[in-house]
Amino acid sequence: MPVKSPRPVILVACACAIFWPGSFIFGLPGVLRQHWQQVFDADGGTIGGAVFFILTGATCFMYLCGRLQEKYGPGRLVALGSVMCGGSSIWLSQAGNMTEVNVWAFAVGASSAFVYLPGLTVVQRWYPERRGLVAGFFNLAFGLSAAVMSPVFSILLSKWGYEALTLTAGCAALTVGLTASALIRFPENDRSTTASAAAFLPDGRSVKDALKSREFWCLWLTWVFAGAAGASMIVLATGFGLARGLSLAHAVVLLTAFNLTNGCGRLISGYFSDRIGRSRIMAMSFAGAGFAYLIMPHLAGLWLWAVLAAVIGFAFGTLFAVSGPLAGDCFGMAHFGAIFGLVFTAYGFVSGPLGPWLSGHILDVTRGNYTLVFSYLGLMYLAAAGLILLVQPWRECRL
Repeated sequence: MPVKSPRPVILVACACAIFWPGSFIFGLPGVLRQHWQQVFDADGGTIGGAVFFILTGATCFMYLCGRLQEKYGPGRLVALGSVMCGGSSIWLSQAGNMTEVNVWAFAVGASSAFVYLPGLTVVQRWYPERRGLVAGFFNLAFGLSAAVMSPVFSILLSKWGYEALTLTAGCAALTVGLTASALIRFPENDRSTTASAAAFLPDGRSVKDALKSREFWCLWLTWVFAGAAGASMIVLATGFGLARGLSLAHAVVLLTAFNLTNGCGRLISGYFSDRIGRSRIMAMSFAGAGFAYLIMPHLAGLWLWAVLAAVIGFAFGTLFAVSGPLAGDCFGMAHFGAIFGLVFTAYGFVSGPLGPWLSGHILDVTRGNYTLVFSYLGLMYLAAAGLILLVQPWRECRL
């Protein structure tokens, strides 16, 4: 009797493992923004700084995780990341100032690297013939988690309070992550999967060769601009709504709309990237988000703002969902973890200061001029749309 393939189980396990890091990164800063401002007397630049620490934490460990997953296995890295994710949120329940909040932000960002990169690599190795689709599914769990959990976090914050919310969420993240990590592994002993991979994956470029290529640096700069513009909406969505006179419950609708397409859009863009081209789907989504940012401050109405926030969320989700398979097309899978880890340095080390931190600082200086800030972010998305069209898959480059 043939043994049933474990591929679907491993795919779901990877999705479950990334769910809680995603909900914390994309959901909690927006929901807790007003609490931090009131209790810790934090300004917009300081709140944006928390997102900067999230990105920095992820980036500091992304390249390292790309190396370590081959030596220690992806399951062990996911287990460590889950401990960091849950433990840091338990720590957050006792935070007494923004410095301690930033410690949580760095730790939860680092935890995402230990879960995200091994998970992304695992699903692509198990499904070499549908890398865009499964990368999209995995990234759907990463982004959609916040759309699901942001309203829940908001309700629990008002009913239970800050400490109970963060303590409960931390325990849930720890339990789910450790359970999922026991199922995650590479298909090294699966002959059928290994054989099928040869038909779909090009030979791997070395890290040195990748760093010399135009494709690497265009993809890196794309992450700078699209990453900065997309991540800024995480902390600006509720602030924009409150500045336009919405209640917190209504302002969270903008964050929810952003995170809904940030999550669901990853599966859609991943699916279509396998069919119409990865660079094309990324360019179209970035251009749409750029125009959404440019017109958003000039329109009025909760649902109009929510639709535009959703367009921006789709582009942000597309960046995550399609960049990994595109990097695999350009550089192969042999050194995928290390190369994609280096691409990701653009997101943490440059996007954070250029996006959330600078946006918050500009709002402080201009007393809430969202037109200026959104125009600046919109232009960055348009620049990313042009850059990504210069990234061509390796097979096409060799013809």
